[in-house]
Amino acid sequence: MTSPRSSYLPIVGHEVHLTAWGDPAAPALVLWHGVARTGRDFDTLARRFADRFHVLCPDTIGRGLSSWSAAPAEDYTIPAYCGHALELLDRLGIAACRWVGTSMGGLIGMALAGTPETAPRIERLVLNDIAPRLNQVAIDRILAYVTLVPEFATMIEFETFLRAVYAPFGRLSDDEWRLLAETSMRRRENGRISSHYDPAVMRVFAEQAADFDMWAIFDAITCPVLALRGEVSDLVEPHVAEEMTGRGPKARLVTIPGCGHAPALNTPEQFAVLEEFLG
Repeated sequence: MTSPRSSYLPIVGHEVHLTAWGDPAAPALVLWHGVARTGRDFDTLARRFADRFHVLCPDTIGRGLSSWSAAPAEDYTIPAYCGHALELLDRLGIAACRWVGTSMGGLIGMALAGTPETAPRIERLVLNDIAPRLNQVAIDRILAYVTLVPEFATMIEFETFLRAVYAPFGRLSDDEWRLLAETSMRRRENGRISSHYDPAVMRVFAEQAADFDMWAIFDAITCPVLALRGEVSDLVEPHVAEEMTGRGPKARLVTIPGCGHAPALNTPEQFAVLEEFLG
């Protein structure tokens, strides 16, 4: 089953859009995206793993095709996202899964794996360019573009903007850039194009980004952890990545050349690293 299946699930009073790949009877693999992105970012990776896993790529509420929240300060938070993830797994009858989280998706996976009550749900955890302690300079850089929602007259202009903003993702084909643009856009009331996320997501993110520290959660993780770091990432500093290998679950660290924040997980070299770890 290498074609994606689209569905909409009622989750904690929200409607969550899910793109699923592979056999539902196969072991579950959750791919969870970053703060301003959608589950469709993982199409290339999901297609690669669909022959051995039931691959689940949700849109977090406030992004993509999922509903927006009427209570952003309560719903656009890591604890709330963890609750949504658990109900998603429950609705699909999934007792435990492997988890690959990019940026914010990694924080959700970290919180689930590092909390005793939910730790058994995560069998293996991949943290894609995310860490228990983040570089505030990089957070400020990210906030500079995600807290603004510029409008564009054409898709070509919008795609050009995304290619510049997400250049740190690494090597994407023209088809992948076009897919990223098409799954990131929405038409506004005036007919112009903007990114497909609720601006309130980023306001809440900005409020909560200061003094970020999840070391206590990380130290409590007991499942195997693979930490991926973009070679020129400004979000995960090298000394923090190294510290992750010596405490808590003692993560295996792999540096992804030619990438910043965050590797797109779309090349044969990156596939090989994930295949070895996920089994």
